[in-house]
Amino acid sequence: MIHIDRLNSLLGLVIILCLVPMKQGIAADLTTIRAELPPVASWSGASEALIAEPGDAWITPAEQDNFKFTPSYRETRQWLERLVEASPKLSLHSFGHSAEGRELFYIKATPVRDDNGDVQRPVVLIQAGIHSHEIDGKDAGLMLLRDIGLGNKSKLIDVVDLVFVPIYNVDGHERPSVFNAAHLRGPANHGTRDTAQSINLNRDYAKADAPETRAMLGLIQELDPILYIDVHVSDGFDHGYDVTYTYAAWGRYMHSKAIADWLNGPFESSVNTFLRSQGHNPHFYPSAIDYHEIEKGLRVSGEGPRWSTGYGDHIRMPTVLVEMHNLKPYRQRVLGAYSMMEGALRAAATHLDRLQSSIEQDRQRRPDSLVVRWERDEQPMETISFKGMAFERYESAVSGEQEIRYLGRTETWSLPVTGQHPVAEVSLPKAWWVPASETKVIELMDVHGIVYETIDSARELELDTITMHDLELGPVYDTRVQVSGSASHAVTKVRMPAGSVRVSADQTLGLLAASLLEPEAMDSLFSWGFFPQMHHKTGNMERFIVVSLAESMLSKNGVLRDSFEAELANNPDFAADPKARLRWFQDRSGYGKSSYGVYPIGREL
Repeated sequence: MIHIDRLNSLLGLVIILCLVPMKQGIAADLTTIRAELPPVASWSGASEALIAEPGDAWITPAEQDNFKFTPSYRETRQWLERLVEASPKLSLHSFGHSAEGRELFYIKATPVRDDNGDVQRPVVLIQAGIHSHEIDGKDAGLMLLRDIGLGNKSKLIDVVDLVFVPIYNVDGHERPSVFNAAHLRGPANHGTRDTAQSINLNRDYAKADAPETRAMLGLIQELDPILYIDVHVSDGFDHGYDVTYTYAAWGRYMHSKAIADWLNGPFESSVNTFLRSQGHNPHFYPSAIDYHEIEKGLRVSGEGPRWSTGYGDHIRMPTVLVEMHNLKPYRQRVLGAYSMMEGALRAAATHLDRLQSSIEQDRQRRPDSLVVRWERDEQPMETISFKGMAFERYESAVSGEQEIRYLGRTETWSLPVTGQHPVAEVSLPKAWWVPASETKVIELMDVHGIVYETIDSARELELDTITMHDLELGPVYDTRVQVSGSASHAVTKVRMPAGSVRVSADQTLGLLAASLLEPEAMDSLFSWGFFPQMHHKTGNMERFIVVSLAESMLSKNGVLRDSFEAELANNPDFAADPKARLRWFQDRSGYGKSSYGVYPIGREL
């Protein structure tokens, strides 16, 4: 049986191939445009017993195709609707829409059906397809839901409910192409990394530009999950592990210390034991310092709230990033993802009391400072035994350098693991004051669920105000231009108009508020370009007026004259630039005061 959506996808691939310009002697087919992946190491495991037999009424589309294809959005939804209708343990829910209008939905698995919503049970939230070419979690989740709803895995939800989002990046999912991911060994029709708006959803948690992100943040606030699992597929180098996973900085630099202890303790021990029992080989996600020179070792880095793991750390929500290994066959990866999900459910249920206690303990924390810049350590923190894939180096006619060729067999390496150390931090204030005019910032506080109070009438306040110097526009990321600069502080009298808001640091989400509102933080709204007015130099006057004003200032203010002469002597570029010299005086004149570099959010000390 050929599915219409599958046929359309394949026809699209054929059309793409036909449009590839052909050079003399080169055929435009898959073998010429697809990278040749390394050899595959043989694998078998107990999890293979999870696969439905041919002809089974509840075989999933991926199983039916022997894991060569992944079902389309429509096929996925239709199969799940049929499953939900057949099982009283399952229900389908909407939680928003994508930029192109597709419905975002999830399946809830629970033994307790309560239409009034009065029953509160711990929830494990698992999402797949945040990068829709990394779609292993979707096909694994369909199998797991089948086995919970109709099979022998119903005990997995005796203690905790499962909420499963099969496709997060739904628009990208519906853009299958052979050009989407050359590094993935299947399936043949995966989607794109980014959304229809070219937004990487796993860099969008802090700035929340995408409608999909805002929908997910709303779902997180609604469910308040005790565990959040984000299923990906890796890139990088070849190695001997098929299921890798991590937390924010592998728990090394997490703000949520009690949660980090739970993840690095009961969770890791329980999950690894279960994965190995299913024939899989787990490891922490190995991020290499240099993928071309693996011997340099692995790196661990601090994380801001742009990522799912960093966001979870900032809001005190245990979060696990799962990275199936891209060079393993799709069948093995899907079975590994299934086993990881089952292992996570088992760990949450078995160690529920300590997990909930850890969450509550971290939610009571009120940090007084925030690290805003890290640097790589010079010496590794440890050296580990690591199962890598053997490789050889050869001279490439393409690059003209030595390149790596993997050989398809494992060997044991000794790899250093290098961390980071903080080099800059800021002391946190009692509160931040956001003027009423910063409507996008106030709206974003609502999106994140950050608590604030709104003033009904204007107030005169003494606040720590920040000026950002040496403003630089950085790279374009998604739909934003990143910004950097250095900060100076001064306590000044500020008038906050009616409608302005006070964001207290003394709240559960105070750490997230700090990371968004402190401009020096790595994922601050300043760094994401939320304040374009800071780059605008206003108040220009006619040149002859400025010259007259400057000459009068020089003649009447000896301190100013000395400062100007020092600037001329020490800055040749300034001395040679008439416009810069005149701007220097205008900025100090009090006329046409500029907002250039002035950060609009004040700090209550």
